Amino acid sequence: MPKDPDTPRGPRHVAIIMDGNGRWAQSRGRPRLFGHHAGARRVREIVEACPDLGVKYVTIFAFSTENWKRTQVEVAGLMSLFRRYIKKEAKALHDEGVRVRFIGDRVRLDRKLVDMMDELEEYTSGNDRVHLTIALNYGGRDEVARATKRLAQDVASGKLDPESVDEETLPKYLDTHVLPDPDLVIRTSGEARISNFLLWQSAYAEYEFIETLWPDFTAEIFAGLVQNYGARDRRFGAVKT
Repeated sequence: MPKDPDTPRGPRHVAIIMDGNGRWAQSRGRPRLFGHHAGARRVREIVEACPDLGVKYVTIFAFSTENWKRTQVEVAGLMSLFRRYIKKEAKALHDEGVRVRFIGDRVRLDRKLVDMMDELEEYTSGNDRVHLTIALNYGGRDEVARATKRLAQDVASGKLDPESVDEETLPKYLDTHVLPDPDLVIRTSGEARISNFLLWQSAYAEYEFIETLWPDFTAEIFAGLVQNYGARDRRFGAVKT
């Protein structure tokens, strides 16, 4: 749902499609996984910049349901990178007051990785300075389908009256049910599409599609986009009088 017009103009929740890691590496004559490792290191800088910018929630698109179509070598390398990232960054994230959540379908992920995800969520559950949500094996259509299935099960069991279902009902079944909707969605690397990311939640979001590849996306660039958001005239369908 859109924010109240009287709330602060800066984005409270920023979602980021971190695109361009592979191209960044290939332009340097390196394998694609080299770019993914560089991109993972960039995440900490952006998360650390959030409090000073007034950003309370940041959601990053780490691995989509479509990314399984990539080569077996790249997929295996990415899964290894996620495990390494969790192990390496857990303490730093906790010390910075970051609460970490994961969204997406965990069924296809290996048990060791899922256990590490669960442990990091529990380890940081008491933090509230920044809320970092990592979309892993995530797809917007898949999320809505899973949510609809759970909603249908509640209707069938009598827990939910079908006559009461409205646009406020489905979000309670989404992976992001504890999060506010994103105010700003950023995609790096010059691609101007949302690639099945937070489809329901981004209905009223502002978008920024920028040419910068994700490993080159600095805190300064991030701050500039956050400031640009504050200058936008957001009417949410109303006419300004």
